Amino acid sequence: MTKKSDSESPHQHNIDQRILDIASKVTGKRAKIVIDHIIKFGFITTEDINRYGYEHPPRAVRDVRESGIPIETSTVTNRDGKKIAEYRFGDPSQIDKGKLGGRSVLPKKLAQDLYKILDGKCSVCNHGYEMRYLQIDHRIPYEIAGEPTGELKQQSYMLLCASCQRKKSWSCEHCKNWTEKTIQSCEGCFWASPENYEHIALEQIRRVDLVFNKNEISIYDKIDKSAKENNIQISQEIKNILKEKMD
Repeated sequence: MTKKSDSESPHQHNIDQRILDIASKVTGKRAKIVIDHIIKFGFITTEDINRYGYEHPPRAVRDVRESGIPIETSTVTNRDGKKIAEYRFGDPSQIDKGKLGGRSVLPKKLAQDLYKILDGKCSVCNHGYEMRYLQIDHRIPYEIAGEPTGELKQQSYMLLCASCQRKKSWSCEHCKNWTEKTIQSCEGCFWASPENYEHIALEQIRRVDLVFNKNEISIYDKIDKSAKENNIQISQEIKNILKEKMD
């Protein structure tokens, strides 16, 4: 079935009152935009969310889920024949009461303490940033475990740069555990504990994020030049260098 990527005219929809009651209490701008659009048109697509100025639609939809409202995702075809995602309210019986009210606002001191402990570096790429460029993130995604109970503990959170946060979001949202919601699976994942992990999104993968800066850029340039001469990706060239070194 082909559907239009934009919502042309509002019409009445039978939305369960339980969902409407929660929706009326959501104050986050990004989540509220998605909710209001679905209430008005019955659904929202990735294209619609882009038009509101958000470049990462799944993150906006995630904000709605994190307020406790169930969202169903399906794939539809827009006017140009492109496959896009469409989102609707899900089964009211799936309302997550443990998330009603959404995320708690984390205290600024927690971010400051983490920044000091991590020496101002992103927990994943280990690159240093000014504090304003790093964001607190739950080690175990909020979508999986909700807000940690009891006293706030630094080990429950990490600091991520914008790039690594997008990578983590994409990887987590495409992981089988995103629907199974097993906390133990997340605990052994790279995205929760890059210092000590068993898998990445349940796959046997290992990764290293390298950032070359200042006087290291010349090293990068040499590796990049060699990779181009060998007609391979720079990541493969680095692997070849390491393999030769280890052998």
